[in-house]
Amino acid sequence: MTDLHLRTAQAADAEAVLAFWKEAAEGTSITDDVDGVARLIARDPEALILAERDGLLVGSVIAGFDGWRCSLYRLAVLPSHRRQGISAALLDAAERRFHAVGGRRGDAMVLEASELAHQAWASAGYHREDHWRRWVKPFAQA
Repeated sequence: MTDLHLRTAQAADAEAVLAFWKEAAEGTSITDDVDGVARLIARDPEALILAERDGLLVGSVIAGFDGWRCSLYRLAVLPSHRRQGISAALLDAAERRFHAVGGRRGDAMVLEASELAHQAWASAGYHREDHWRRWVKPFAQA
């Protein structure tokens, strides 16, 4: 098996990333469109980390830092490439990024219903904090 290549996403990757998320990520988001991905990359060019093998997009994670918190979203690996260390490599890259900017804790958004995701995050050293609940409000499009 060829080496895994990690890199940050470019604006030109937006459509490929969206197609990848449809196949590899569980669930969709109101921000799943080319403009949303492009805004993420423009706002924080180091946040969207991609994993490629043989030119194929096989993994992603969003490692966002707002100056206060380190937030992890969209850790996803193609089903055919799971259990090969890809998520561990992505999380290692995200954590190196956070360390470099002075981050002190990573907060991961994980689907409640995904036992597979719970196992992946736990094996990476993350733990669930039941006293926090996420509250959301979608904003109307202008």
